[in-house]
Amino acid sequence: MDAGRVDAAGREKNERGKRLRVKRANGEARRENSTGLLFHLPSSTFRPFPSEGFMSFLGNLFNDPDYQKGEPRRAEEVQESDVIISPDTKRADRIPPGQTRTRKWPVLDAHGTPEIDLATWRFEVDGLVERAQSWSLDEFMQLPAVKVYADFHCVTRWSRLDNVWGGVSTRVFARSVGVKPEAKFVVAFGYDYGWTTNLPIEYFLAEDSLFAWSHDGQPIPPEHGGPVRLIVPQLYAWKSAKWVKGVRFLEHDQAGFWENGGYHMRGLPWNGRDGERFRWQE
Repeated sequence: MDAGRVDAAGREKNERGKRLRVKRANGEARRENSTGLLFHLPSSTFRPFPSEGFMSFLGNLFNDPDYQKGEPRRAEEVQESDVIISPDTKRADRIPPGQTRTRKWPVLDAHGTPEIDLATWRFEVDGLVERAQSWSLDEFMQLPAVKVYADFHCVTRWSRLDNVWGGVSTRVFARSVGVKPEAKFVVAFGYDYGWTTNLPIEYFLAEDSLFAWSHDGQPIPPEHGGPVRLIVPQLYAWKSAKWVKGVRFLEHDQAGFWENGGYHMRGLPWNGRDGERFRWQE
């Protein structure tokens, strides 16, 4: 064979090996590499500017009433005199180890949002108490209300700062039922298919803990735990039971849903190099 033709063929083969050909067919881009394999990519991959759908997504994001556009207030900037200030908001660095701030309010749960009949909704307190009691939603809403300025730390590594919760202090219920001295722990029960969580009584009865029905001045929507959810700002957010239906005071700790799955029995975000996320850290 002629040596010139061999060299030419080799160069052409080499060029084919380096070259990527982009074709369009049926509204789809086809990228062919040197092996002859086709990679099917959406046509939008090759658009020089964002698509309408992407711009719509950005518009919805910035118009989301739960999206925080500015920087979080410092604790001393909260002007309302009747607001309880969660102590963790006074930290110089309010983001616990391993966490990242989010401006959104993500929705997370174990089983999805349950259907709750507000007409039959009940909140019950029992266990190591002098007087077990139960409240309807109307009775619950008549109890003395408080507001709490607090940060919110999810164990999945996001933190939402600068929240104002409205509801009933956990201490109101403790006084009402007469918690016995031997009670050291609390189990919270949710309307979502038998879900529970446990926590030490000192965090449950902290000044900034409450059963909340409002967030930033608006009723808590169902996907975020409404009509009423527990808020315990000093622990990871899974301890702040959504769709709460009652609490029980106990002498010994009793693992809840996520705790039985390996999550920490206490869940303190600020302890150690990465917070108290899992049971093996105990």
